[in-house]
Amino acid sequence: MDTHESTFPLIISVDDHTVEPATVWQDRLPEKYRGTGPRIVRAPVKEMTFLGGRFKPVMGAPGDEGPVGDWWVYEDLRRPLTRLDTAVGYDRDEIRLEVITYEQMRPGSYDVPARLADMDVNHVQSALCFPTFPRFCGQTFTEAKDHELGLLCVRAYNDWMVEEWCGPEAHGRLIPLTLIPLWDPELAAAEVRRNAARGVRAVAFSEIPPYLGLPSVHTDDWDPFLAACDETGTVVAMHIGSSSRMPSTSADAPPAVGSTITFANCCFSMVDWLMSGKFEQFPNLKVMYAEGQIGWIPYILERADVVWEENRGWGGVADKVHRPPSELFAEHVYGCFFDDAFGLRNLDAIGLGNVLYETDYPHSDSTWPKSREVGEAQMGHLEPEVVERIVRRNAIELLGLTDDGLWDGAR
Repeated sequence: MDTHESTFPLIISVDDHTVEPATVWQDRLPEKYRGTGPRIVRAPVKEMTFLGGRFKPVMGAPGDEGPVGDWWVYEDLRRPLTRLDTAVGYDRDEIRLEVITYEQMRPGSYDVPARLADMDVNHVQSALCFPTFPRFCGQTFTEAKDHELGLLCVRAYNDWMVEEWCGPEAHGRLIPLTLIPLWDPELAAAEVRRNAARGVRAVAFSEIPPYLGLPSVHTDDWDPFLAACDETGTVVAMHIGSSSRMPSTSADAPPAVGSTITFANCCFSMVDWLMSGKFEQFPNLKVMYAEGQIGWIPYILERADVVWEENRGWGGVADKVHRPPSELFAEHVYGCFFDDAFGLRNLDAIGLGNVLYETDYPHSDSTWPKSREVGEAQMGHLEPEVVERIVRRNAIELLGLTDDGLWDGAR
């Protein structure tokens, strides 16, 4: 572990990412599915754009001109590995939307010992990691044609996550985050319980399910899944982009527009949950917003309380939301940030117990390898016990870690 003199606590990051090794599904799927299940193919790219929040890569054929990269191939899907999947270690101005191979990425993206070494460099003790190929909540498998295969893919990913990525080689420093078959809430509930039985306390979910063609949280459709989370203490983890639609303003808006307003999906989602009645229906339910930052939260809570107080009679929530939304937020919602000086200056309006720290390794927004320095600069005005709470203690309590900040399986 880094021995640089510092009183800044060892970081527990609640939002990092793993780039899945090429063999995750090929090693675990029944033989009859290996030809259609996720696999890696090396091929050139013919065209690739990311405009208006939409990523559109076109895979070339062998012999075609164009940069060569590693592509995930699954049913009709062709999804390349890109520099944005794993940008740490590169100068900011050198990061482009380009295809890459595994050899061109930092090994810590997919290799456990290398990841732990990069965590050491960054003053990080433990990390919760979101997927890459399945996308942030398993949309890849939800959109596929064959849901029997999709369910096997979800379970294979979860087995790899628990048994290998967070297995003995990780020494408790990698915290499992699992997926569900989003197309079937009953199967989703069963998968939550299957993983909770082996110590998993976090599951990925979509910030705005209707964007995926799924029911909203205002319906009863998700109740079996939410009941399983409520009963097992499993946190519903929602990452920006887990609705497969990044915020943008027009079809030709450059990526910089969407990148500036990524928090908007979290904002919309949080209001959905606060006005849904689900937090009163499922009193142990907890949700967290990865990479959403926190500075926007105070005004939204203020506005939600005003609407609830003054407009609930005609607003459609009087019969299901019986307490001010800000009170529900304090008991059920966690905001996650890696770089938000404004939010930290307004911590009292957010709630000390509702804030978690992250490093976003290995993405282009990541503060690696200076997450400690960023934290020290932005939290310098806070008391040590407050910093400890933000950087470690809230995550330990939320994710059921040991007092030392490690994941200990089915304790």
